[in-house]
Formats: sequence, structure tokens, C-alpha cells
Amino acid sequence: MHDHDHSHAALVQASGNGTHEHVFLGSQHDRNARRTWIVIAITATMMVVEITAGSIYGSMALTADGWHMSTHAAALLITALSYLYAKRHARNPRFTFGTGKLGDLAGFGSAVILGVVALLIGWESLVRLANPVSINFTQATVVAVIGLIVNLGCAVLLHEGHDHHGHSHSHAHGHGHGKDNNLRAAYLHVLADAMTSVLAIVALLAGSAYGWVWLDPLIGIIGALVIARWSWGLLKDSGGVLVDYLPETENLPDEIRTAIERDGTNITDLHVWQLGPGHHGAIVAIRADKPEQPAVYRACLNHLQELSHVTIEVETPEAT
Repeated sequence: MHDHDHSHAALVQASGNGTHEHVFLGSQHDRNARRTWIVIAITATMMVVEITAGSIYGSMALTADGWHMSTHAAALLITALSYLYAKRHARNPRFTFGTGKLGDLAGFGSAVILGVVALLIGWESLVRLANPVSINFTQATVVAVIGLIVNLGCAVLLHEGHDHHGHSHSHAHGHGHGKDNNLRAAYLHVLADAMTSVLAIVALLAGSAYGWVWLDPLIGIIGALVIARWSWGLLKDSGGVLVDYLPETENLPDEIRTAIERDGTNITDLHVWQLGPGHHGAIVAIRADKPEQPAVYRACLNHLQELSHVTIEVETPEAT
């Protein structure tokens, strides 16, 4: 029961008809998990190749690309494990609102890893900028091109499994539309990796053609900044979900008010938060001149497909 600052209010609460499950996983959950494991295997293999080649051929840009790829491999592993854990515990009643937020928790963890490695790559690149080393441009460029091809292939795999629409849940609210932020984070990691590969290739080609050895570690610094930017964006987005922050672009609260507030009916307290990919929960406290049963107000919200769990509280002003 939700507490209100009303001296004369009797509350009637409805949380659905009978016992229901709190499963807020994406409809493509299993498919996305399988594709993530495939990309992990590919990424880890190429990561070892690039770091080894970068060390042998003296390319900081290539080494940075390899370590950048390692951060994505770690993030992808966190993504895959969170999929596994969320599926296994989806119906565990100890998770009050299900395991839908585990993907955002995984994203937050991978964002921290990205930030740390960005600092390490930036520092190493500064050291190389101050103390240049000889580079085998041709061989390093070949490996960087291979890395780019692999990154683009992984991006295609994750993009095909990127589910912008649909998710499954056990409520009779209809199916909403949303995106799997966990998979989206993995997809953006791979795209950032591909971009870093392009930067490495540019640095190596320019260094080979014009002898600009200094450009290679400079590109390493740029790569570190790119990683740091992705890290910050992922921290902000996933952290916002974890602390139940609704972005300013989220208009679901306004839609709820529009659907219910009319003819002497007002919402006195409203809480809306994300439960999982495309799933939102809401607690709605209503004061009406002529109160109806909670089911009546619930029916007014049936068209809001993002609402997967709704609690209606009806205040009866006549009660003491």
C-alpha cells in the first residue's frame, strides 16, 4: 500500500487479477544470447591477434585497437552471462520485479571496464608519443584490415539480433515495443571497435606514406577518447535505469495522466519506472469525485503497451 499525505483517504489497491509472473525479458532473449556468445569467440580470437601483432610490429594504434577489442570482449562476456542469469532466475520470486534490469546492471559494469582501459590506452599512447618506436607499417596494416572486417561481421551478427520491437511477459496488458539495451550496448561496443580499426588503418597508411610515426600514438589517444565517450554514455544510460530515472524523452507518465484524468478524476501520485527491455511498471494513486473500481482505470491504460505491471490505488474522499 502506498502512503499518501491525505488526512481522509481510504485506499483500494489492485495489482492484477490473481497471481501472475514477473517475467520482463525480451522476446529475442535466447537468440540474442546465442549470437553474443558467437561474437565473444570471434572477438577474443582477433583481440589476441591484434595485440600480438601490434607488439611485434611496434604499432601503438594496432595495440590500442587490440586492447579496445579486449574491453568489448569483456563487455560482451558480461552481456552473455547476464542473459544466462536473467533467464535462469526470471521466475525467482526473490526478484520482486523480475530480472529485466540485469542487462542494465551488466551494461553499467562493462562501462566501468571501458573507462579504466581508456585511461590505460591513453597513458600508453602518451608514452609512445614522447618515445616513438619503429613500426612495420605493411604487416600492421594487414592485421588492422583483418580486424576491421571481423568487427563489421560481428556488428552484422548483433544487428540482426537487435530487437527493437516486442518482448514477452505474462500480463494481460498486451505486448509493448522496446529495445534490448543489453544487446544494444554490445552492438555499440562492436561498432566502436570497428571505428577504432579504421583509425588504426589511417594512422598506419599515413605513417607509411609520409613517415609520420607520431600519428600512430596520436591515433591511439583518439581511440582512448572514443572508448571513454562510449563508457560515459553507457554509464549514464544504464545507471539511469538502475536508479529508476526516466529520460526527458520518456512521455509515458503524461500518457497515463491523459488516459485517466477527466471528469473529476485526478492522479494524486504517480510513479513510473523501467522493469526491463520495453517493460515499465507504474503505481497510480487516483482521487475521483465518483470513484470506480480499480479495474475500470486499468482498462483506460490497456492501450499503453509499455506498461507491463500496474498498481491502481483509488482514494475514496467520503471515507474517514
